[in-house]
Amino acid sequence: MIGKIRGILVEKNPPEVQIDVGGIYYEVQVPMSTLYQLPELGKELILHTHFVVREDAQLLYGFYDAKDKSMFRSLIKVNGVGPKMALGILSGMEADDFVRTVRGNDINALVNMPGIGKKTAERLIVEMRDRLGDWDSSAEEGGSAVSSVSGAGISKDAETALVSLGYKPQQAAHAIALVLKQHSDLQDSEELIRQALKSMA
Repeated sequence: MIGKIRGILVEKNPPEVQIDVGGIYYEVQVPMSTLYQLPELGKELILHTHFVVREDAQLLYGFYDAKDKSMFRSLIKVNGVGPKMALGILSGMEADDFVRTVRGNDINALVNMPGIGKKTAERLIVEMRDRLGDWDSSAEEGGSAVSSVSGAGISKDAETALVSLGYKPQQAAHAIALVLKQHSDLQDSEELIRQALKSMA
């Protein structure tokens, strides 16, 4: 298994990044919580990884923090929750926020996420409650490292990222328009994604 990956960050295309490891370019799917903490392009980074082998693909998922990887692995053990949904959950809220949602039986917060209906939300809360019994919510928050993008393309980049996470194009476009109406000076696609996810939570 591939437990960690260290290399040079060469491309960010949310929710996917490319990492150059000795001339081999790895495509890694990351949640938005990880994307916000990545260094600038051309800088070295280390990600905790989870490797998934399917009949039609081999996929690598990366996480800035080991706790996010642990949460991801717990989530995909829940019946009906695959890697894409788990990535969407960790993109929509921090791991500690998810723990509080489960402990507080907040079904509505989960239903607002893409692909999660009421039954799935109830299953998540029931099955995850026991697994999160000893979860430590006092972990340090990582710093945010975001890259600037020209204003013309940030809406398109943000919408593409939200759609790839499972939101409908209309939902994504509406959330982005709402954020830009409130923050017309936004010049960063990752911050736009963050604000749009908050508005849909």
